[in-house]
Amino acid sequence: MDTAARVRIPPAMALYAEKHDIFDLLQIMVRSLMVDKPEEPIQYLIQLLRRGRIEVPHIMVLGPPASGKRTIARQLCEHTRAVHITASAVLKEDKARLRERRQVSTHSHGDTPEIPRELWIKLIQQRLSEADCIRRGWVLEGIPHTRQEALLLQEVGIFPEHVVMLEAPDEILIKRSLAKRKDHPSKVDAKTEQLQGVPSEDNVASQLIKYHQEAHALLRTYKNCLKVVKSDQSQDEVFAQVLSHVQCKTWPMAPHTPRVLLFGPPGSGKSLQATLIAQKYNLVNICCGELLRAVSADETSVGELIKQYLVSGEPVPDSMVLQVMTERLSRLDCTSRGWVLHGFPRNINQAKMLHEANFIPSRVFFLEMTDEVASEVVTLRAVDPITGERYHSLYKPAPSPEIEARLRHNPQDSEEWLQIRLAQYSANVLALKDTYPGAVCVNVDQDPHSVFETLESWLIRRVATTAAPSDVEDVKEGES
Repeated sequence: MDTAARVRIPPAMALYAEKHDIFDLLQIMVRSLMVDKPEEPIQYLIQLLRRGRIEVPHIMVLGPPASGKRTIARQLCEHTRAVHITASAVLKEDKARLRERRQVSTHSHGDTPEIPRELWIKLIQQRLSEADCIRRGWVLEGIPHTRQEALLLQEVGIFPEHVVMLEAPDEILIKRSLAKRKDHPSKVDAKTEQLQGVPSEDNVASQLIKYHQEAHALLRTYKNCLKVVKSDQSQDEVFAQVLSHVQCKTWPMAPHTPRVLLFGPPGSGKSLQATLIAQKYNLVNICCGELLRAVSADETSVGELIKQYLVSGEPVPDSMVLQVMTERLSRLDCTSRGWVLHGFPRNINQAKMLHEANFIPSRVFFLEMTDEVASEVVTLRAVDPITGERYHSLYKPAPSPEIEARLRHNPQDSEEWLQIRLAQYSANVLALKDTYPGAVCVNVDQDPHSVFETLESWLIRRVATTAAPSDVEDVKEGES
């Protein structure tokens, strides 16, 4: 047996670290060291902690010409008090940089001169290391332009917390650019365009082609903290989506361990959604019923006791279930990767026991459906005993009469048993919702992948512990 799999870490350690923002503090300290590179790191960190510095925004706003980058960047700076950084501003702030600029031709990116890439990255690093950017944070507009620039920024310790990439159809972007030229004719260098012999529309199209050549690579570079926003909509709607993104903390950027709890009546799709969540976020998928059956198969004293209850059909005592659950949730894979749990707790007493054992979920979802829909889902499903494939009379009928003839229905899927289980769930669900006031309620009478998208939209947000009464959320279909 792999002993490493049995390593147990007290859950209180992670809870303490999250409660006091230890992970965030360490992240800020490491990032500050990488960006500022002080000669005396220890003294620097001591001063950093004494100042009580809070986390400041580090945001990149990317997008093609005329996508609205400047407008969004300015709005973000007004909202967050961060410093607005543009390529032209980096060069204009120092006369020495201006002298360097005269020695070279115009850069293909418009307002950035054709200077060596390493020098350009150094100029950005110097600007972001100044006191205002350190104290207030920054919003980079249109920087970086290429994946190579992005990688060089990472090498010098410049990592954004959030990246926004605006996009719109090229036809709209070209129309916007032409309209901007008409609105500001004094800013158009007609002589230059005549010498080039290229119409204004072709110039814009050329810039769009160059942008698209790099856009996909930038998407890959910042995929863990990136949000693509359609900019061909109202400015208020665009900014609302951008602001929602920069105010969220996603798991890849924050080392909090996901702990997801799923509730729902029979047929609500808890197992399917747990599987999708576990696969997407590399969590440990724990079904209470399957866990008890696995333990009962072991030749242990606890396993033998549980086996007796399972054979007789009687419920396993709460204390015994909690013992098994505590052992499983304390293993290294759960404490390091996180978990998604369903099938437990079933009532308020079990929920209290789980809480007292310090297994406190960071997300709780109630999957909701009517009893009529539950009956349709559960009573019409069956399993092929040969292949193990699951079928449903309405949603996934057997492909042939031969397969249909050998299908077997689980006795617990009968209408009689279903009504008993639905009654048990209904008797406990209100008390469970009171126990987890920060839970999200999701209507599952829709396509399972639409349900998963709703769950995922809440999974990536950083919110307070679900036990906090002030975090009550109620999301129905169409409100996600």
